Amino acid sequence: MKWVPGFVALSAIWGSSFALIKVGVDAGVGPVWVAFWRCFFGAAALLAVCAVTRTGLPRDLKAWGHAAVVAALLNAVPFVLLAYGETRVSSIVAGVFNATTPLATLAFALALVPGERPTAPRLLGLAAGFAGVLVMLGVWRLPEGGELAGNLACVGSTICYGAGFAYTRRFFSGRSESAAALSALQIGCATLELAVVLPFAGAPHWPGPYAAAALVALGALGTGLAYILNLGVIRAAGPTVASTVTYVTPLWSTVIGSALLAEPLGWRTVAGGLLVAGGVVLTRRRAPVTAGTTPRSDRAPSRSPTRPPAR
Repeated sequence: MKWVPGFVALSAIWGSSFALIKVGVDAGVGPVWVAFWRCFFGAAALLAVCAVTRTGLPRDLKAWGHAAVVAALLNAVPFVLLAYGETRVSSIVAGVFNATTPLATLAFALALVPGERPTAPRLLGLAAGFAGVLVMLGVWRLPEGGELAGNLACVGSTICYGAGFAYTRRFFSGRSESAAALSALQIGCATLELAVVLPFAGAPHWPGPYAAAALVALGALGTGLAYILNLGVIRAAGPTVASTVTYVTPLWSTVIGSALLAEPLGWRTVAGGLLVAGGVVLTRRRAPVTAGTTPRSDRAPSRSPTRPPAR
């Protein structure tokens, strides 16, 4: 059980990221700038780890190409969408919507990853998760334009994550380079991608020490060192145990948003979140082992450079 402290720390870091984003956007930092600073400080932290451990970045052009795609799907685009969403909705709502990422990942994995197959529990889980999203959106009423736009932006970020994790699993995570090197390459590419669009995002400004500290923590911890911490949990407890961080991060985002930001917790968020959690549990059920097949070990080491579906 040596992995437990790391698991708890990881869930707290990722669970707090929604509140940190909220602090940034409430201080007037634009969504693109929030995403850029998040990636910039994350890349700086990961490159520092690579420098200390004397780990070089991949030189293969194919690795850089795949990293650019992964960076766009897992970082650049969803980070902007999530920050924009939190200009319209609370960090609690954003955190609960983020819990749908495993469902989006499964949907893309079924389409893109060889060997993944639809089963009755998985399809039922996807249906339950979709129902949870509809409840959180409040489709039976006419939400205000700003709230609807914020909700849809949060949903859009999880769709990006789903596509990104499926792409990563098929084309990027199986490479021989270390997780630190691949993570640094990925976040570095995301920083460059966001830098290209910064001229269209308006001029930066000093948001104050509190918001600046939040952005540094968001990047260096949540988008940097947490990747390394996640790898340690995977190696110590296995990928299945590590992936259950998905269930814990919404709890942290809810507690932090309520206690520190005084955000309200509506019944739609609770009910929809429970449906989403139930759907995720159903999709994680093991498929029955048939004759002639060998079950996969939950404790098999993983080389995935990315964290499990959560934020």
